[in-house]
Formats: sequence, C-alpha cells, structure tokens
Amino acid sequence: MNSSVSFAGLVVAALLATGCAGSPATPTSPDNQSPSAGSPALTAELAGTWKLQALQPAGDAAQATPAGASYTLTFADGRLSTRADCNLCGGTFALSGQTLTAGPALACTRAACPTMAFESTYTRLLSGDSTVTLTDGTLVLSSERGVLRFTR
Repeated sequence: MNSSVSFAGLVVAALLATGCAGSPATPTSPDNQSPSAGSPALTAELAGTWKLQALQPAGDAAQATPAGASYTLTFADGRLSTRADCNLCGGTFALSGQTLTAGPALACTRAACPTMAFESTYTRLLSGDSTVTLTDGTLVLSSERGVLRFTR
C-alpha cells in the first residue's frame, strides 16, 4: 500500500512539474497579452467544455467516441485540459488567427483505460497545430494528422 501511495505521489509531482515547466512567468507577446491570445471573439467562443463526438485520423474512416467513455476538452484561463476516458491531460494552448496550438506537450496520466487505442489517436490528433472551425455549437479541429469533432 505504501509503495502505491508513494508512486501516486511521484506521478502527481511529475505531472505538475511537466505542466508548469514551459510556462513563462510573464507574457512574451509584444502587446503584453497572454500567449494564448488570438481573436478575442474566437477565444471567448472556445471557452468552456466541449464533448468529443468523433475523430478521423488522416486517410482513415471517422470513429465515434466509444460508448460509455468520456472525452472532453476544456479551455479556461489560457490553458486546456482534456479527459481521455480514464486519463486526464493538461497543458497550454495558443491561438493565432484560426490556428490553435495545443502544447508543445500535454501532461497526461497514463492509466490503462479500456479505450487505449482510441485515446492514443485522440491525444495525437489534439497535440500540435490545428485549424479551428466553429459552426452552430460544433468545434472542429483539423490538421494534416486528422480531424476532431466536438459539441457543447
């Protein structure tokens, strides 16, 4: 039991250190806005929690979110967090025009969820640069890696 608690403590400490390591103490953009600053209207529209409906890796068919699994993406206070079934990830994001950059790296717990293959594809598609499209309560993140489709 003690080794499980110690290991869990080490994992939490590592996640906190990893998630905070790349955060600048002060904003670095020339206009002194947050690094995630993009279009204020788009940033405001992204704020809150989105539920993943489907993903589609480049060159493959779309896959619906597995039944019973929870995949959400939340934007708040210049950071993003995501639930990938039984795991949680967090990190920074930047918005420049219609381009959203998640990361450079997302810190994630690594529990063995029943949907691990889907989760790996999801986090791969989420990380990096994506083009943002918001239409009628649907958020689509598309890149050369593939497409993620969310709703409120």
